[in-house]
Amino acid sequence: MLFLKELVPVNTIKQPIVLQRADPWVYLHTDGYYYFTGSVPGYQEIEVRRARTLAGLETAERVAVWHAHSTGLMSQLIWAPEILFLQGKWYIYFAAADQDGERDAQHHHRMFAIECDEASPMTTNWIERGQVVTDQDSFSLDATVFEFQQELYYVWAQQDPAIPGNSNLYLQKMANPWTLTGKKLLLSIPEFSWEKIGFSVNEGPAVLISHGRVFITFSASATDENYAVGLLWADEHSDLLDSYSWHKLEHPVFKSSSKNHLFGPGHNSFTKTPDGQQDVIVYHARPYDNAGIEGDPLDNPDRHAYAQTFTWDAQGFPVFGEPGDN
Repeated sequence: MLFLKELVPVNTIKQPIVLQRADPWVYLHTDGYYYFTGSVPGYQEIEVRRARTLAGLETAERVAVWHAHSTGLMSQLIWAPEILFLQGKWYIYFAAADQDGERDAQHHHRMFAIECDEASPMTTNWIERGQVVTDQDSFSLDATVFEFQQELYYVWAQQDPAIPGNSNLYLQKMANPWTLTGKKLLLSIPEFSWEKIGFSVNEGPAVLISHGRVFITFSASATDENYAVGLLWADEHSDLLDSYSWHKLEHPVFKSSSKNHLFGPGHNSFTKTPDGQQDVIVYHARPYDNAGIEGDPLDNPDRHAYAQTFTWDAQGFPVFGEPGDN
């Protein structure tokens, strides 16, 4: 179900940029290509696309770089892959469940990494680095990695049975791109009413380092029209593993737009325009509200990937506007 309005060029970025790809991740590499991943309907493979423009991603070159195992930990519900170039190699981080994952929380999602040492990631020559193991064996997903002051940091969502709710956000350093090390920081829990509609969720973190701060956006509530994006931040000179360094807005910074017919925006990533002059938020949304969703929102594939430029206010905070504004 699509609205014609979606197909009108907006600020030279065709909307949506990729159809039926929730959890969109875009990485602009030094070779001038945008590399794209997202959750593929059916949840049995990881696909990578590349194009010179965001608008070109829908019809771009694409490769299924990895397929789910037939059984075991990486056999079901392959969700939210992210592609990054770290320490001279390509990595994709994703979540997967085993064959009992849909019925038993104990077998639900854990986090994994694959690696490619070729110049281009558009290949099936990836090796499995296995599970990214946390200090608690529980439901976990939506990991992202960022490099800051020559150290790698891992941010992810995980359920702690001792904390009411479905998932919280955590932060930890990495010994290498697939191994955590040192102390873990509980970064954020669902605490405000807008984070707890349908489900009490903090998930889908994305990192933006700019204007003297480390910003982390995240998504909250159920994956329908109530899904929205929140904001955390720390001063770039602070200790990122000190909970006192972090601040959290009490309200969402990006939410459904009835005006623009885009609902449930979230699980975003960040990139730049090809000239490097403008910041871009890439996110998924539906072109209709809850009345148009049949069954479980998670089983509905019509979350498309969108992209739009955004600005900064006088205090150095991002101003995203509404989905579909530009």
